[in-house]
Amino acid sequence: MTGGIGKTVLSWANLSLLVLFPLAWFAPLLRAGYLPFFGLSEISVVSGLQSLWQSDVVLALLVTFLAIFAPYAKTIALALVHFGLMRRRVLWALALLGKLAMADVFLIALYIVLAKGIGIGRIETAWGLYLFTFCVLASLALSWASRKR
Repeated sequence: MTGGIGKTVLSWANLSLLVLFPLAWFAPLLRAGYLPFFGLSEISVVSGLQSLWQSDVVLALLVTFLAIFAPYAKTIALALVHFGLMRRRVLWALALLGKLAMADVFLIALYIVLAKGIGIGRIETAWGLYLFTFCVLASLALSWASRKR
């Protein structure tokens, strides 16, 4: 890709994450239930955060930062860099924010593995987990491609 076309593709791909991230936050990450004969409850990032705020405020703050604030702030800041409204020197900090968001995906996957290993209930992954993971990985790739330019 030439310079102008490559920058435009990176910019539009990054801007699409401003729509995809909120969609991923409300999409079902997994379906969970206690017994195999009953229906499964869908859990999203937002519904999980609502439950966390009621039981553990410190963990809720951490997960809110990792799942919502870090990836969205990174996407907005990267858009500002692409449009020349922020200096490229901040790209290293944006890469760090992206890695923190990836930690959230790792935690969700770890909880699924632990819950399946205990065998108390039933857990199925849903399309929102794949969408959220895609958004985080795309954000990492876009910041990496922006740093290479």
